[in-house]
Amino acid sequence: MGASFEPVDDPGRTRRVIDILFSNASPLPQSLAEPDSEKAGALLPAVVRSKGVDPLPHPDGFALHLIQDRADIDISGPEFNFIRSIRVFDVRYARQHESRDSDCSRFETVLLGSYGIQGDFSWSRSSVAALPEAHVGLECWGDHCPSIYHRSVFVDWRDYEGNYGFEQVNY
Repeated sequence: MGASFEPVDDPGRTRRVIDILFSNASPLPQSLAEPDSEKAGALLPAVVRSKGVDPLPHPDGFALHLIQDRADIDISGPEFNFIRSIRVFDVRYARQHESRDSDCSRFETVLLGSYGIQGDFSWSRSSVAALPEAHVGLECWGDHCPSIYHRSVFVDWRDYEGNYGFEQVNY
């Protein structure tokens, strides 16, 4: 069972989230449930397993296994292609306008985030031209220089059956 633990809000403390996975219905060790002032506000990517053999043992019989920005199981098979199909386009800045000398000035900063074979996420440079057709807001980019200013995050994917889906947030 995957879950998130969020301590009760205390006005003097910052909240922190611990992602947990229990191999049985054992309660969360109290020492993990209490935020300490040094790490308050930090996201702790972890899996808690009862009677585990992970490298960071806990005194109450639990073991803490830290996840390192990738899947902790083998996801290289074709049944996990839906994960690798997820693309994140960060249109940090796209501006087009006619300059004083009647030239068309275009500036863009677009990044593409994607997942690798084992779920490792990385960013690379991209461009407005690489945005999927479903993206809206830059349709007139390059046409007769209409004035455009656009920022957005666009995520698209193909599910395990091959169906296309997307979400866009303009900001």
